[in-house]
Amino acid sequence: MGISPAESGSPEKEQQAAGVGILLQIMMLVLSFVLGHVLRRHKFYYLPEASASLLIGLIVGGLANISNTETSIRAWFNFHEEFFFLFLLPPIIFQSGFSLSAKPFFSNFGAIVTFAILGTFIASVVTGVLVYLGGRMYIMYGLPFVECLMFGALISATDPVTVLSIFQELGTDTNLYALVFGESVLNDAMAISLYRTMSIVRKHASSAQNFFMVIFRFLETFVGSMSAGVGVGFVSALLFKYAGLDVDNLQNLECCLFVLFPYFSYMLAEGLGLSGILSILFTAIVMKHYSYSNLSENSQQFVSDFFHLISSLAETFTFIYMGFDIAMEKHSWSHLGFIFFSILFIVVARAANVFSCAYLVNLVRPVHRQIPLKHQKALWYSGLRGAMAFALALQSVHDLPEGRGQIIFTATTAIVVLSVLLIGGSTGTMLEALHVIGDSHDGHLGESFDVNNGYVAPSFKKDGTSGNGIKMKLKEFHKRTSSFTALDRNYLTPFFTSQNEDDEEEEEALLDERI
Repeated sequence: MGISPAESGSPEKEQQAAGVGILLQIMMLVLSFVLGHVLRRHKFYYLPEASASLLIGLIVGGLANISNTETSIRAWFNFHEEFFFLFLLPPIIFQSGFSLSAKPFFSNFGAIVTFAILGTFIASVVTGVLVYLGGRMYIMYGLPFVECLMFGALISATDPVTVLSIFQELGTDTNLYALVFGESVLNDAMAISLYRTMSIVRKHASSAQNFFMVIFRFLETFVGSMSAGVGVGFVSALLFKYAGLDVDNLQNLECCLFVLFPYFSYMLAEGLGLSGILSILFTAIVMKHYSYSNLSENSQQFVSDFFHLISSLAETFTFIYMGFDIAMEKHSWSHLGFIFFSILFIVVARAANVFSCAYLVNLVRPVHRQIPLKHQKALWYSGLRGAMAFALALQSVHDLPEGRGQIIFTATTAIVVLSVLLIGGSTGTMLEALHVIGDSHDGHLGESFDVNNGYVAPSFKKDGTSGNGIKMKLKEFHKRTSSFTALDRNYLTPFFTSQNEDDEEEEEALLDERI
């Protein structure tokens, strides 16, 4: 699926191998969708769709590995991180942002940024330091300190696709969903930035400037990527407003352009050395808020269905693709101690990340907006590792000397499989144990935002127990938020859209129903 097979053999043989390889991929996709539908229909949450797809890939890959399958066919299943980052990831991230309920996301944006930036940094450093100390104490394989930090960065990339799907099925708190989703998306960008920065530090050791390089590089990536994404979104809104494409004979052109803009945003950021993930996320949010309402009704229906379809295909194929490659790759199982202690260390690091950041967030929030302990536990439990960590670990095999990269890749593979299967399969039980099921009254995310279990939108009518200084800061923040809402309603929406406010609200409600 976009990956070149082995060059040996006649063109006829290669074409036949390509046909067989793609046929197997389509068969596994069909099996995954059918199995996922059956599992959802019978409310069997112990094997989510993502876990089932990973298992199918593992089983088929294992059978291909022990059988005498031709190399030219097997080459079509090799996991290439470039293929994942450039073709599979963009539609998944765009659909996530496009279907996002903006109100809980931006109301919790400060907490999300705290978990994603400070929390990921804490998790990466804690993991790296513990792995380094474990090596120095000879309880596990020893790695150089910078390589330990590289491992800490890549393994801190969370991928809660499985958890979020169950959250949606069972109907959990909208703010909890927004925290888990928002943290995972921004966390991926932070983890990639940290990994690449540590890789540069390893190649050009200049210890005095390393810390400032990490800070500057991330700020450059975050601000630049967000600006690129928002800019592309605004340009698309103006195009669809003034180009007059919302007529019957131009709807195909309208839909084609709408589909191309997100990919343009992703590739623009990647081409500039920024984060395509962040760029396409903010493009999705802006295009949903402004560009979408400028489309004709038929085009709105099409783009909503199209992105949902392509995202589901990419998501399912990613887990199949990953499972098949895990079964086919050569692994270094001689260092089981490294795997075992790495699992313990990332559990500790995740706890340090979530509970310390939640403590800081709750310090500056009024009592009625503080993150409950049960939500903190759910957030800690939701940090399973997936395709992002796997792709970065596969990249480390090329970045690090022979042997050390392979050890990191094997450990990451074991962590991904265990977390997706065990954590993904036990998420429903965890939610029931923490009593967070049904916090969303009608089970539809985004509908009960203001009445969520003592965890509601900002309100400053009560004095609370915080100090006067903190209350003044919160009031100032609330004033700025209200000012931005007024700016959006009075200036941005009229400038970038061709509909009045009532029409826009009707379109947003219609989009939520479709998604």
